[in-house]
Amino acid sequence: MKIGEKRLYLQSVIKKQNIILKQMKKVVAGIDIGGTNTVLGLVDGEGNIHEESCIKTGDFKDVNDFVAEMSDAIKKLANKEYELAGIGIGAPNANYYKGTIEHAANLPWKGIIPLAEMISNKTGVQVALTNDANAAAVGEMVFGGAKGMKNFIVLTLGTGLGSGIVINGRLVYGHTAFAGEMGHTTIIPEGRECGCGKKGCLETYASASGIVRTVLYLLSELKAESPLRNMAPSAITSKIIAEAAANNDPVAIRAMDYTAEALGLGIVNAIIFLSPEAIFLFGGLAKAGDMLFKPVREYVDKNVMQVFKGTVKILPSGISEDNAAVLGAAALVWNDLSR
Repeated sequence: MKIGEKRLYLQSVIKKQNIILKQMKKVVAGIDIGGTNTVLGLVDGEGNIHEESCIKTGDFKDVNDFVAEMSDAIKKLANKEYELAGIGIGAPNANYYKGTIEHAANLPWKGIIPLAEMISNKTGVQVALTNDANAAAVGEMVFGGAKGMKNFIVLTLGTGLGSGIVINGRLVYGHTAFAGEMGHTTIIPEGRECGCGKKGCLETYASASGIVRTVLYLLSELKAESPLRNMAPSAITSKIIAEAAANNDPVAIRAMDYTAEALGLGIVNAIIFLSPEAIFLFGGLAKAGDMLFKPVREYVDKNVMQVFKGTVKILPSGISEDNAAVLGAAALVWNDLSR
């Protein structure tokens, strides 16, 4: 082949490759790492999940094996149909600045793990890493009810209470990248023991596990009849409590009100300090709906300073819980790409 012909041939190949790339859907891999499962999805810029996969986190005692498995799974999902723009990861004890997971109690890998760098080296794309509550906040801003908002807070009311805080359109990480631990602010000095080692933390009262603790306490203190008395303590969940409250169970109603008051106090403190436009409640406890939202709003209105009354909306998340973790993780990268 002559030099001129070879040049034309190479130009033709490059042109075809560029056309193929333009036709490929640009996606970000969103990864949610939990103690039991790690969920992966390919997410486009509109928040549509195109491909999904799941692996058992606990099956990988060596983090290098986990990284290899996860990187292979990403490549298989993307295959030749998608253009992978980056990878976002939500994980416990994640440090956004360093791209590390640090001393996560419920993961099989101990110490400080440079996970972002490890996966980036395997896949060749940028990787952003943060904790699940921060990822939820970015997901809410990019794909959920906080679109267009510059100042808001997402509270994740699961086993614990996580918080992602956005100020002036940017997630608050603080000096160490671990800012925003509202669940571990003290609302009752020398109160309930918390897994963090402190006492009286907000999450010990205003979370799915916190409301169960409240019910167990009330069952021992009150004489009121309740179907909850016939259940094993380990079988009582926030969902069951919410259903009991909706059926006028006096113990469940009292527990829901006590939980709402504690959560309202935490929210009042956040409003006074940060003046957000909205606070989004997400997670298992938030599924109680008006049984939780109504009294929380009332306690906030009752206790907040006059200057803040009526300035903050308390809303359910605008993202489906089934997709929230993957969407939130992917939103980390989409948010960076949009800047």
